[in-house]
Amino acid sequence: MPRSNQLSYAGNPRPSTGELRIVDRHHHPSTPPRPHPRRHGPKSDAPWGNHPIFTRRNPAPAPKPPVERLEQPAIVTPATNQATPAKSTSAFDAPVRGFLAYCKVECGFAHATIAAYAADLRDLWVWMVKDEARSWAELSDARIRAHLQDLSTKQELAAVSVARHLATIRVFARYLLSTGLFEADPAEMLIQPKIGRKLPHAPSYEVVNQLLSTPHPDEPLGRRDRALLELLYACGLRASELANINLNDLQRDLGVVRVLGKGSKERIVPIARTALDHVEAYIEHDRPELARHDKPSQRLFLSRTGQPITRIVVWQIVKRHAARAGIRKIHPHVLRHAFATHLLAGGADLRVVQELLGHANINTTQVYTHVDRSRLKDVISSFHPRP
Repeated sequence: MPRSNQLSYAGNPRPSTGELRIVDRHHHPSTPPRPHPRRHGPKSDAPWGNHPIFTRRNPAPAPKPPVERLEQPAIVTPATNQATPAKSTSAFDAPVRGFLAYCKVECGFAHATIAAYAADLRDLWVWMVKDEARSWAELSDARIRAHLQDLSTKQELAAVSVARHLATIRVFARYLLSTGLFEADPAEMLIQPKIGRKLPHAPSYEVVNQLLSTPHPDEPLGRRDRALLELLYACGLRASELANINLNDLQRDLGVVRVLGKGSKERIVPIARTALDHVEAYIEHDRPELARHDKPSQRLFLSRTGQPITRIVVWQIVKRHAARAGIRKIHPHVLRHAFATHLLAGGADLRVVQELLGHANINTTQVYTHVDRSRLKDVISSFHPRP
């Protein structure tokens, strides 16, 4: 049987926040298929020693004592939200770590993709322990189906989330098959469902303008929040893209910003004059007061403690000002939808909008053409021979 990747902690063998390092990476004769990078999943910069697969997703108010050994992690069951010792967790631990290391080293996946894989496998791990399984060798077609049914009915996950879990399980099963743990792939007969795409919700220009004018420059962090909202809408950025913008990415003399999107794809996006004015006001007045001299950062947007903001903080800022303005169903990606929809409604070319959004496939951008029906009516009335 081929060996799996052997992982150890740097330094003290007791689990700590130190990073893991690969001490013996054996190349399997049967290399598993390369997993397809997913589009979902939270971004995590946590070191391997503190990976989400071994930590709680929703910690209880009263923290439990730290786990003494890696072979006995505390697992939070979805039903009770209580930490319970895992049974034979060492049999579950090594394959998961090997798979995550394979995704990182061999496939070169982003942190967000690996963290999403880890979160999904953690849910499966919890399910296997609750079902009294002793190792991944007991993973079967029936268990996978029961786990997906539990996610859909008891945990009430959306269909797209259940489909994402299934994609992770299929990739992980093929990895275990390549290591010789299975004689047959238990997920081979499970077909990835096709999820219908919903039309994006795009608020009107009046609603967006109401949201953008909510932060007041005299309020604490008012200039920062106004610049953040303006840049989200003016450039159609994702929350993670906005949080990762550095000062040198902003070319104020040219009026453009360099954005690093999914898959580390770089694009240059022009900035509207109004948004650029608010960003310059924030850089001139507020950012010097937020920056920490002991821990300098090149990120454009900083928190009140001087730390770079995360995409979660961006989401919280948008939701807070939307609540103040009395606007419902607004989050950072809705402003991205509004950016694309308003451009197309104004007569912008679809290929240009695709380039600005950073979409690899124009079919992803084409969904915005179905949002604004007024433009379709204008085209028919203008060009149809019998209007």
